[in-house]
Amino acid sequence: MKITVLAVGKIRERYLQDAIEEYRKRLSKYCKLEIIEVADEKVPEQAGLAMEDMIRNKEAERLLKYIKSDAYVITLEIQGKMLTSEEMADQIEQLGIQGKSQICFVIGGSIGLGRKIRKRADYALSFSKMTFPHPLMRVILLEQVYRSYRIMKGEPYHK
Repeated sequence: MKITVLAVGKIRERYLQDAIEEYRKRLSKYCKLEIIEVADEKVPEQAGLAMEDMIRNKEAERLLKYIKSDAYVITLEIQGKMLTSEEMADQIEQLGIQGKSQICFVIGGSIGLGRKIRKRADYALSFSKMTFPHPLMRVILLEQVYRSYRIMKGEPYHK
């Protein structure tokens, strides 16, 4: 299976880059991993709702260019459904059984995802009702994907 992480913005912090590389290495024995970053828009401090909507839509257009028509798209959203690690592993496994060969996880920018991306999503996933820094969310997502594969294979992993 191919796992794509499609995210708005670049990772600048070295420690997060190192963590992402560690999970990329660990995941290489289970799946093909691709991480794609698209440019983020600057959000003015006094941006109103219309300006924020315009920014989300610009970022959405950039993201949509990388989503293949046959990809199963999972957006990361506070309003999404929360799963246990076991449930996430089961969902990934079931997608493979159903013949899905690519899962595309989408992480939005600092003000969230545009309407077109949310509409394209097959599933909205939430890791918490809390807001996390978007660069850190990539590490958390990769760790959970790695944990999912360990669970699917019946391999030990700390709880």
